[in-house]
Amino acid sequence: MSTTRRKQPKWDSPSTASSGLHLYNTLTREKNAFAPEDGNTVKWYICGPTVYDASHMGHARSYISFDIVRRVMTDYFGYRLFHVMNITDIDDKIILRARRNHLFNLYTGKNLPKDELMKDLATAMAPFEAKAAKEEEPAKKEMYTNVLSKIASLKAVAESSDSTAEDLSALLEGAKDPISEWQDALHGAEVTDNDIFSKLSAFWEADYMEDMDALKVLPPDCLTRVSEYVPEIVEYVEKIIANGYGYESQGSVYFDVKAFDANPLHDYAKCVPEAANDLGLLAEGEGALSSGGVKKSPQDFALWKASKPGEPSWASPWGKGRPGWHIECSAMASDVIPGKLDVHCGGMDLMFPHHDNEIAQAEAYYGCRQWVNYFLHAGHLEIEGRKMSKSLKNFITIKEALSRHSARQLRLMFLSHSWGGKLDYSENTMTVAIHTEKVFNEFFLNVKSEMRQHTRESKFGTAERTLHDKIVEAETNVHNSLCDNIDTPQALKDMKKLVSDVNAYLLDDTRTPSPALLGKAARYVFDRHAQYMPTRS
Repeated sequence: MSTTRRKQPKWDSPSTASSGLHLYNTLTREKNAFAPEDGNTVKWYICGPTVYDASHMGHARSYISFDIVRRVMTDYFGYRLFHVMNITDIDDKIILRARRNHLFNLYTGKNLPKDELMKDLATAMAPFEAKAAKEEEPAKKEMYTNVLSKIASLKAVAESSDSTAEDLSALLEGAKDPISEWQDALHGAEVTDNDIFSKLSAFWEADYMEDMDALKVLPPDCLTRVSEYVPEIVEYVEKIIANGYGYESQGSVYFDVKAFDANPLHDYAKCVPEAANDLGLLAEGEGALSSGGVKKSPQDFALWKASKPGEPSWASPWGKGRPGWHIECSAMASDVIPGKLDVHCGGMDLMFPHHDNEIAQAEAYYGCRQWVNYFLHAGHLEIEGRKMSKSLKNFITIKEALSRHSARQLRLMFLSHSWGGKLDYSENTMTVAIHTEKVFNEFFLNVKSEMRQHTRESKFGTAERTLHDKIVEAETNVHNSLCDNIDTPQALKDMKKLVSDVNAYLLDDTRTPSPALLGKAARYVFDRHAQYMPTRS
């Protein structure tokens, strides 16, 4: 594969008529007129969560943002959406977390004497401290420093002469990561019960669904779990091999990127062509438990991973193993929505290699040039100006966020930012959201009170004609904003401008306000408000 900088591949525009809606499409890096392949029906696939831990505000960034886009497309533009989402319940992160949790619980359940625990802790800390010493990335180095400092403080308390059993338990919990990693290195290969892995993913899937319900995010029309699609994934891999784009190596199967890229019909890395040769990102996409098979090229990625001892496995023509991460979405989406997708969406962090590999697999499977027409990516989320990262232990769970602010206030924060842009979750942005909520609440109460007091229409004068023109202007402006990549920040400004115009109209106490006009303005704001701010999921 060439090492020269790649260009954005050609995009084929759907031939059907557009409703006027334009969406920012990662495949073109510009706004394209939106038109589904099949009349008014939109075939939509979104990457769901990998369920191994609590959902955080990074997840909310993606799922609330696309819930807003989904509701506007259905409730405002009138599209019929078939919304499919997956649950990744087979993944290296799940395997490691489940295995380490299991081994940590076995270890702490031994109730070893304090002296023995302290010796074990020293043994467990050695590789952890060595890893911390080698870390050069500032954010990760800071994370390690904080963890080590916390463990040192807990250890000092536990070693004191007047320490309690609770102090020792706190130390064990604080040092869970190094102890779990140490136990995994010793005994990870002995964990053979698949239920250990499936119970963890089932628990966090239920927790995720609870969070989405609390955030008023609509459920998908179809939910797919990787564990339920292993036979279909195996068949998908077999066809990719038959088409000349996959090969077996030491029980694993890899996608042949060079063979795919050599075909004039295909282009690899359509979302981020400049990252096609980024071996660091490619390796990260392979997961922490990569099978280590011999590959034709460093760019090749796993379609099927041979499982090692301590890893869940399923039967396949290539031996016991499990699906690679990228193939899971391609196979499940293709099974539920055969052929082309109108919309595929997910977080910006998935663009490369995950989404680019998904596209390559599906186009290799179908022998087509374009599997997805519109690829939408939600923007990054920061916390008080800093990158949010679970690996850096710098994240806020959805439950923590909901303990501070209501789902309505959080959604208003998201509405105040472009769905594809950067969002800083901070006290300042939440203050703005709370103020916006107050503006709308007071508007509805004010109009309701005025309409109760004034039930009879008076002469339709200059003030009424002016207000009517303002309502029409707001309707036009909001429509234009929504057509422009579902620009909710501008649409909110347009609606707040109408609220201000109505309030100014009501300040004139020399005349009786028109209940019909007040009702028209309030209904319009309420209807748009209801599309963005659902009271239930």
